[in-house]
Amino acid sequence: MKEVPVYLFTGFLESGKTKFIQETLEDVQFNNGERTLLVICEEGIEEYDPSRYSGKNVFPVLLEDKGQLNPVFFQNELKKCKAERAVIEYNGMWLLNDLFSALPENWVVYQEFSFADSATYLSYNANMRQLTYDKLATCDVIVFNRWSDDYEMMAFHKIVRGASRRAQIFYEYPDGRTEPDDIEDPLPFDINADVIEIRDRDYAYWYRDMSEDMKKYDGKTVRLKAVAAYSGRLPKGVFAVGRQLMTCCVEDIQWTGLVCMRYGEKPEPKKWYTITARIEIAASSAYGGQKGPILHVTSLEPADPPEEEVATFF
Repeated sequence: MKEVPVYLFTGFLESGKTKFIQETLEDVQFNNGERTLLVICEEGIEEYDPSRYSGKNVFPVLLEDKGQLNPVFFQNELKKCKAERAVIEYNGMWLLNDLFSALPENWVVYQEFSFADSATYLSYNANMRQLTYDKLATCDVIVFNRWSDDYEMMAFHKIVRGASRRAQIFYEYPDGRTEPDDIEDPLPFDINADVIEIRDRDYAYWYRDMSEDMKKYDGKTVRLKAVAAYSGRLPKGVFAVGRQLMTCCVEDIQWTGLVCMRYGEKPEPKKWYTITARIEIAASSAYGGQKGPILHVTSLEPADPPEEEVATFF
């Protein structure tokens, strides 16, 4: 089945999504006549002006009810207009997982942009952290509109980096000037050390960085504190270590387990240990046959639990 490229735009109401999509569709480099399905999931003050589009083959459809999110809806709308691709302006009050689970299998998100009103963003983040985090976790670019030099850039930077290290950050002033975020984010541990020491408070950052770029950890030796665990899904002689990790709020706490191999004494389940291990990136049935980090344990020492047993980015 032919792949359908999806260009996804997220953000709360009046965050600048519509304006950016309008400008994108006016750009001949993006819109050179390709048949494009435009899915609008909320109506704001700003309206689209089809007369200014570079290409005329843009077919809008309004989706106001989250209950409409399903593969049949998207396939039917695409078929009606014989579109080659889709642009989606997503409702900021809906979780992205609802969309991702509703997209047909052959619909692939090529780029994801998120937009925010700088004047209200810190308040949104304080009161609706789950929704702000949701729009940052997978985005490629985040744009803070209506930016002013009166705002503290580091406060916005930290919120984004708490969700993603790969998202590009831009600040757009009312006069149209755009400033990229060039704040450096050194890792809180030395990845080039003979033994990478992961402090208790840095576990979340290490786990995310390794998940996003596993190759750079292949062959590295690491020392960290974690809980031992066993599962019937693990191969014989293999156990897991890990910690509970909270990325956003209490509701999203999840276990982050890592496959371990050790020849000799096995750890007790649910006990804390300081583990020294060499990391190998290899396929494992524990990862559904996909490649993942396998820890070849060289040292396993009983340890006291960390001060905060749930790892966070805060």
